Amino acid sequence: MPEAFLSLPPLNALRAFEASARHLNFRIAAEELNVTQGAVAQHIRGLEADLGTKLFERLPRGLALTDEGRAYVPNIRRAFDLISEATLLLRPEPARLTISVTPSFATKWLIPRLQHFMAHNPLVDLRVLASESLSSFQADGVDIAVRQGRPPFGAGLIVDLLFPQQIIAVCSPALLPAGTVGIAATAIQHHVLLHDAHNLWPEFMEKAVGLKMTTELKRMRFNQTSLAIDAAIAGQGIALASRFLVAADLSAGRLVQPVTGEMRGTQDFYVVMPRKQRHPEPTQAVRQWLLDAGERPPV
Repeated sequence: MPEAFLSLPPLNALRAFEASARHLNFRIAAEELNVTQGAVAQHIRGLEADLGTKLFERLPRGLALTDEGRAYVPNIRRAFDLISEATLLLRPEPARLTISVTPSFATKWLIPRLQHFMAHNPLVDLRVLASESLSSFQADGVDIAVRQGRPPFGAGLIVDLLFPQQIIAVCSPALLPAGTVGIAATAIQHHVLLHDAHNLWPEFMEKAVGLKMTTELKRMRFNQTSLAIDAAIAGQGIALASRFLVAADLSAGRLVQPVTGEMRGTQDFYVVMPRKQRHPEPTQAVRQWLLDAGERPPV
């Protein structure tokens, strides 16, 4: 070991000195370092004994640096700055990626799974851009997106099917007649039908239930599917949603299917990203995680 290293004071004592010199208060320095005030005072006493000089004047209210302390602290701060800079050069910066999704996809599918993603991808700083409007990869700085539609999406894009659009009706178990597991098809229209911006009830009734839609007695409209789903969970009516969006609620018993019919839609959900990516490796990691998560059971 080099001779200069043998004469260095303990690092914790130097940290205690720098923090105390900044705050001129042992208590505040202790709070910053997450140790006791007594521990800071002990570090300072040990450092002063090691250096053979007094660094602080103990005053009735706080501290004051001695001439030796004032001369010592700038170089100690510079040394800590050098250590921080050297560490940052070795430690990789998180890759900042933006994923564009609809608000309903974000709240009902993505957010419950983000903890799993972050645990397995600690070096990806993910920004979620939730909007009903179509975001631009270039103008909005989007790296990857989940979009609902039908191919083709464009020659410059890589597209993977995430979920088919399988529309089902859902409601709270409390809405079912006592002792039953469903609602008669002819009685559906007599319940409050919860509409979203897609307005699929007339098509669903005809294709999935086999009945023509007559004038609804009661209806409630929402601009987002997630709001209609939440209203259904609250027992306010019957909503339509893609199966994958309500899979967790069905599994947990918060929702049930009042009718068994379902409708295959034409607006499937796809993972979309540019062929030329700004951050290829982390973008591919997000893409693979989305596709893998789509095959796992609901959380």
